Amino acid sequence: MGVTSFKQEFACPVAPARMFKALILESSTLIPKLVPQFIKSVDLIQGDGGAGSIEQVNFTEASHFKYVKHRIDELDKENFVCKYTLIEGDPLGDKLECIAYEVKFEAASDGGCICKITSNYNTIGDVEIKEEEIKAGKDSAIGVYKVVEAYLLENPQIYA
Repeated sequence: MGVTSFKQEFACPVAPARMFKALILESSTLIPKLVPQFIKSVDLIQGDGGAGSIEQVNFTEASHFKYVKHRIDELDKENFVCKYTLIEGDPLGDKLECIAYEVKFEAASDGGCICKITSNYNTIGDVEIKEEEIKAGKDSAIGVYKVVEAYLLENPQIYA
């Protein structure tokens, strides 16, 4: 098994606590409401939503994928960090065993935050993953972040 890592970082005008709450703690209810054209539902399959829990994201027919299952590995509410692993679903295909993510929301000097995402692609055998192969998935994830950001900016009372 090989591991290929990618890092992304972008600035966001929303405070880290609000982004963390919206994208991590409340994502199962918020994300399907904000992008119903792509995400049908997010269901808690096992656990209470904390570390060790498993969530299933069900996509609409507009998506190339049917579903994914994530296991929450670590949830640090004080430091706005979440580690989770995509353990099952169409994006893994026949090349990937799993994808481990670390998402951090760090305070920025302007009152917003810096969103940092590390993705570790654990391949089956000696398969190599190139960044262009995963570009669509990364772009989709950033798109969801931007939709949530816009929603929070339009609704400053939410998660304040």
